[in-house]
Amino acid sequence: MKDSIVFMSDGYKYTHWNQYPENTELIRSYLESRGGQFGNTCFFGLQGILKEHFVGNVLTLDAIKEATPFFKDYFGGREIFNAGGWTRMLEKHGGILPVSIRSVPEGTVVPVSNALMTVENTDPEFPWLTNYLESLLLHVWYPTTVCTLSREIKILLLDYLEKSGASPEGIAFALNDFGFRGVSSVESAQIGGAAHLVNFMGTDNVQGVRYAMKMYGAPVCGGSLPATEHSTMTIKGREGEAGQVDRLLNENPTGLIACVGDSYNMFEFISTILADRRDKILARDGVFVTRPDSGDPPVMSVEVLNRLGEVFGHSTNEKGFKVLPPQVRSIYGDGINYDSIGDICEAVLAAGWSLENLVFGMGGALLQIVNRDTQKFATKVSQATIDGENFDVYKDPITDPGKRSKRGHLKLIRKMGDHGEYFTTVPFSAEGEDHLIEVFRDGELLIDQRFEGVQAKATTSPPM
Repeated sequence: MKDSIVFMSDGYKYTHWNQYPENTELIRSYLESRGGQFGNTCFFGLQGILKEHFVGNVLTLDAIKEATPFFKDYFGGREIFNAGGWTRMLEKHGGILPVSIRSVPEGTVVPVSNALMTVENTDPEFPWLTNYLESLLLHVWYPTTVCTLSREIKILLLDYLEKSGASPEGIAFALNDFGFRGVSSVESAQIGGAAHLVNFMGTDNVQGVRYAMKMYGAPVCGGSLPATEHSTMTIKGREGEAGQVDRLLNENPTGLIACVGDSYNMFEFISTILADRRDKILARDGVFVTRPDSGDPPVMSVEVLNRLGEVFGHSTNEKGFKVLPPQVRSIYGDGINYDSIGDICEAVLAAGWSLENLVFGMGGALLQIVNRDTQKFATKVSQATIDGENFDVYKDPITDPGKRSKRGHLKLIRKMGDHGEYFTTVPFSAEGEDHLIEVFRDGELLIDQRFEGVQAKATTSPPM
């Protein structure tokens, strides 16, 4: 359900419009990741939020009329809702939001504890609007966190590919999004799925592809392959499992296909069913991907590769790691997260196998088992103008220095240090080019970023 901008904030935000000092003219706020699981964030998702909720005439008289009695009941009969302010904004600006939003270009990789976005009102009559919008704009934590997690896994996998003497050529499909069924809503699947596609192409999340196309002008930027599931493999019982493999092979004489093998006994599946079809599989112009879906992930990953090697043979690459024939690979998608991927990779290399033999599928841990504190996202006011005088605004709790906020009018620059260039947040008056670019002003999207550009920046952005 898409609602009016009038209803899109936290309840207590509706009480703030008359808490600011009289003659307040300007409120500036900023967004940052204060830390968390990873030392960098890959910024993504603001454009989708702006297109969905901010662009054009988003404020209507009907919404204000509906909100007035609603909030009277919501606040226990008190006349707290700022109906006069919203009505005045509608009269003066015709339904647009008089705010300016600056951000790093999407796909930019920025160290934590730096400003990623700033917001300020452009009409001194509505300073309360800036922080009213905080709750909605802060939703960018989700796609940014998913994009960051996905990118960090890509870095991890590239490292293990290199260690095991494998080419990075197939990295685009090394981590596949299995998360559509594991998220709380279609919208989460769309937004998180698109965030993953900044870094990879493998996905069973159709909605993620569609969102990237709609919001970022992407082509069909992700894909999948014919694959079985337990229902199709067990439809004729245990005795029919082999026939279902035959059906899969006959229906797909070429190309990538995947087949789950643990419906009954993963090891017998390889040593009997696949062994009996060895020549047919090796004769295919395509890849047969075997999928275990139970057991201890590091142990099962190695055991499956060992048994596939016994049936199909293997070669040895220049670094001495074993490689299955190009027609045979494995995928692991059960209980996969950042840590378990590392554990599996370590086990696979320790057993002498190259990582090119294995790819991953990741569902809930990619799109759902993240929250705002994964990267400790927060939006805070940093400056206010009252009666023409600027006041720095900040918090500095003695009980948690990590929550100390930035003060003043901010910008993000690149500076040279001992280890090369790095991003740092400085006062707006400091020297250096500001990397926070105005992307939205007074109802208009100023920069419509293309998905290919976001992907390129995520690949090339310096992490320092």
